Amino acid sequence: MKTPDPLAAVSQFINAMNKGDLETALALYEPGASLVVQPGAVATGTGALRAALAGFAALKPTMTSEAHQVVEAGDIALYCSRWTLDGTDPEGNPVQMSGRSSDILRRQADGNWLIALDNPWGTDIA
Repeated sequence: MKTPDPLAAVSQFINAMNKGDLETALALYEPGASLVVQPGAVATGTGALRAALAGFAALKPTMTSEAHQVVEAGDIALYCSRWTLDGTDPEGNPVQMSGRSSDILRRQADGNWLIALDNPWGTDIA
């Protein structure tokens, strides 16, 4: 999997989640990465990320990024976006979420970019 720039990594993540491909989505995170599952709850490391992403994948989501901006500084990038998620919970009820993401990605030794910190709630965690 090639992620030659931060936007490619995020786009591949969104595509993987929309396909329910948990392993591809997980591979787009650094091994010690953290995900703000919801304000006040952070999942860190591969096992915790797998469990958190499985919860989102269970919604059979359709995720979209409505607008984005990427700011790079050397091997680090800040990705900001507005996003929406439409899905269905295990009881068959519709689920709609949206937020303003602020994520940090890092260029790896092989040149690919991976997610180091995924905060889909942006400043709402403050």
